[in-house]
Amino acid sequence: MSVEAVAPVAREVLRVGLVSVSDRASGGVYQDQGIPALQEWLGSALSSPFEVETRLIPDERERIEQTLVELVDAARCDLVLTTGGTGPSRRDVTPEATLAIGTKEMPGFGEQMRQISLQFVPTAILSRQVAVIRETEGHAALVLNLPGQPKSIRETLEGLKDQDGKVKVPGIFAAIPYCIDLIGGPYIETVEAVCKAFRPKSAIRPASK
Repeated sequence: MSVEAVAPVAREVLRVGLVSVSDRASGGVYQDQGIPALQEWLGSALSSPFEVETRLIPDERERIEQTLVELVDAARCDLVLTTGGTGPSRRDVTPEATLAIGTKEMPGFGEQMRQISLQFVPTAILSRQVAVIRETEGHAALVLNLPGQPKSIRETLEGLKDQDGKVKVPGIFAAIPYCIDLIGGPYIETVEAVCKAFRPKSAIRPASK
């Protein structure tokens, strides 16, 4: 008997997994800044409903992989954002863990994040952020790595603007709502003053009231 693929079922509320990868923060040496920065930014940028699942874990590849799989497969997150662990040091293994659990790589996200950071520092080329889609039966999620510093997190998601508020370098979040559409997730609306989501005209729904 043949088994037909089950199409993903879209939900109305976006579920976001936030993962901070840090030996010292997870060990209580200092307070994590990544998850609060992500929560604050999402709260300012999204006009549609969302809920979050948070995890603070050490720089251990197996633990990172387990956490990402749990957030997508069990918690049913549509989007998972990680922060930390993307440099060249031996303990930085977040990209390797992310690639290991993905079914499709999305290289454009990493390329654009480095382009944004290169506006500030030449060492941006040392960052190894990646993004993947993880697909399971009836569900899929976008998983992507972000920088560790709150300022860099905001710049990466939001992009760079001039003094008049005009976008100079687009942030990566502008492409995320349409990506979530394409993998069967909820329709995401944004606060345009913070980050305007881009979709083809055929994919735009009337603004919700």
